[in-house]
Amino acid sequence: MTNEKSSQPPENDSPLRTVEELKAKKGFGFFGKIRNYFLAGILITAPLSITVYLAYSFISLVDEQVGQLIPPEYNPESYLPFSIPGLGVILVVIVLTLIGALTAGFFGRMLVRVYESILNRTPIIRSLYAGLKQVLEAIFAQQSSAFREVVLLEYPKEDLWVLGFVTGRTKGQVQDLIEDEVLNIFVPTTPNPTSGFLIFVPKHKVKYLDIKIEDAFKMLISSGIVTPDSEDAKKKTTKNKKS
Repeated sequence: MTNEKSSQPPENDSPLRTVEELKAKKGFGFFGKIRNYFLAGILITAPLSITVYLAYSFISLVDEQVGQLIPPEYNPESYLPFSIPGLGVILVVIVLTLIGALTAGFFGRMLVRVYESILNRTPIIRSLYAGLKQVLEAIFAQQSSAFREVVLLEYPKEDLWVLGFVTGRTKGQVQDLIEDEVLNIFVPTTPNPTSGFLIFVPKHKVKYLDIKIEDAFKMLISSGIVTPDSEDAKKKTTKNKKS
């Protein structure tokens, strides 16, 4: 009983599962074990190291940029023998919160109308500002479903499938020219899902996947190496068929 339980890998999808699989491999001899232990060490330390490095780089970048805007007499680091990590990030959060609180009042809304009217009269800038504002409002809207649904669709031809994210229901002239209900779908590239392209697809030609957005991004970034757990996928697929 004890040996059977100890030979089973952990159920959760973590580096420990892969480490247990490496340990379970036999027939490699002494150097084979050293190789497996080395790979296990990489699997344990690499994700943590990369995460810490990226977080530190982002915080350092924000701190550096914001620190240049703070007068020396108001900068706490001018009076301390050490720097305060994350000070710039904290200040940015506080400033954005204060701006949001101010614009919620009457004078704040009036000020927003004044600078928007000025921007709307400025060539080139008005188009850029209006487009960015519309995109951000659509993303941060509480009722927005953008990038919350993962789908499969045949592209660029039949029997070839790609992952996509529904960004909304198609409106305007595009929908008027097509009889079927059409969806706006963003198809990301691999391994960099921040780039991609927009396509308009009839709703009946789209297959919805019952997986998390995070899992879909893991599949894209890893080029399909990392996939949702097979047992969960089977359960979700069965649930989709019944519905």
